[in-house]
Amino acid sequence: MFKRFQKLSSPRIIALGFALLILLGSILLYLPCSVKEGVDLHYIDALYTSTSAVCVTGLIAVDAGDTFTPLGQFFLALLIQIGGLGLTAVGAGIILAMRKKMNIKGRTLIKEALNLDTGRGLMSFVRDIFITTMIFELLGACFSFLVFIRDFPLGKAIGLSLFHSVAAFNNSGFDILGNYQNLTAYQNDILLNIVTAVLIFFGGIGFLVIRELWTSKCRWKLLSMHSKVVLSVSAILILVGTLLLKMTEDITWLGAFFHSVSARTAGFSSYPIGSFSNAGLFAVIILMFIGASPGSTGGGIKTSTFFVLIQGIKSAATNKSEKAFRYAIPKKAFKKASVITILALSIVMTATYLLLCIEPDITFMDALFEMTSAFGTVGLSTGITPELCPAAKILSMLIMYTGRIGPLTVITLWHFTDGENVKYPDGNLAIG
Repeated sequence: MFKRFQKLSSPRIIALGFALLILLGSILLYLPCSVKEGVDLHYIDALYTSTSAVCVTGLIAVDAGDTFTPLGQFFLALLIQIGGLGLTAVGAGIILAMRKKMNIKGRTLIKEALNLDTGRGLMSFVRDIFITTMIFELLGACFSFLVFIRDFPLGKAIGLSLFHSVAAFNNSGFDILGNYQNLTAYQNDILLNIVTAVLIFFGGIGFLVIRELWTSKCRWKLLSMHSKVVLSVSAILILVGTLLLKMTEDITWLGAFFHSVSARTAGFSSYPIGSFSNAGLFAVIILMFIGASPGSTGGGIKTSTFFVLIQGIKSAATNKSEKAFRYAIPKKAFKKASVITILALSIVMTATYLLLCIEPDITFMDALFEMTSAFGTVGLSTGITPELCPAAKILSMLIMYTGRIGPLTVITLWHFTDGENVKYPDGNLAIG
């Protein structure tokens, strides 16, 4: 059996690892010691919660604060942490801690899981990931504690702060405040909103960009093309999202900014999403679909994919080469970005159709919002998630899983070859 496992391709190992972690997490959350006394938790809801946590989504079938004991909430935070970092990175960290050497198969697996172009300095990069995560989450917990200590006893405030920081940095919109309230009670708290937004932002730009910002001392000229694209697109999306939400919704500038940041894959909400207008929901859907950046804890088609698509369209319209920041964009980048986007659109549209078939009473906008949120591993919802039937929850779990491991990875699970040996002559085909 072990030999068979070694023969599996890297995408299949990654997909299998996430599936096994989800199954293990559901068992841990379903244990009597994880569920509060008097709460009747169905296994499908434990499985749904585990899937949402491992896929760092935040969609909830049951409220984590009202359902799980402190031990259950610890299991939930652990699943979020492992899901955010990735199983391969966690495995590599354990090997580092044990001072063991990693073989070529393991290095290749980590390289593909973290979307790295080279395996050079791989283990030092993994070490940096753990150090970066610890620093951000501890700082986030400290600042969050200053807010929660005003409303809760010391022990409860510490637990809330740690959980919230882990969830925010890993772009997972879980909360343990109870009563499905998320952060609505703190919609006007500037400190908690800014701290949460900062954690979401840095968790969403990717560890590679964070390391470059640190080594270059935030000097723009020293950053790579990848980092410049990620930071530029992220800033523009946050700005545009803030303006669109402020134009369409009766919320403060702080609320518009927070939801613009959160919609990009975090899933925290300081205002009830169900009260948003169709225009506001559509703006959030676009942000959720684009998502975070490669090598981050977030989902979506990714900011770099969106950037390459825009540059490709611009190049076709102007008949000029694709370039940015004095670099030429790789020729294969537009093809890959187009494939990812088409696959993502197909998955979201198909999932929305199936959800409408399963739950005919749900409106189209609510169904589209729910499935886009699941695919983008965001966690925002108009409030329909707890009321979904088991079949609809299974559909949502499959979409979250697909969004976390990536549509291209899902495709390669079924068919993967090294290429074709036969070439055919180009045919004539009218386009446009």
